[in-house]
Amino acid sequence: MNKSELCARLAESASIPLEEASKVVDVFFGVIHDALMEEHRVEIRGFCSWKIKEYKSYAGRNPTTGETVLVPPKKLPFFKAGKDLLEAINKQAPEFD
Repeated sequence: MNKSELCARLAESASIPLEEASKVVDVFFGVIHDALMEEHRVEIRGFCSWKIKEYKSYAGRNPTTGETVLVPPKKLPFFKAGKDLLEAINKQAPEFD
């Protein structure tokens, strides 16, 4: 599902105009974006959480040339699914014999 599909589904579910649903989605993700930029943890209980993880610099390898390169330190957003979401997904998982 992409952003426009999410907006359409929200508009239909909440019986609101598509433009209003689009604004709600933009504000929702904007608030999450801003919190992560300030390195705050964002948690939607039972659904998911996001936080910023810091990685130190390390010596990597260019797979094409085999040359050793220094990978600079970086920060990346980390997503973790919540317990309720994981349980719901696994209940729908097909069982194998």
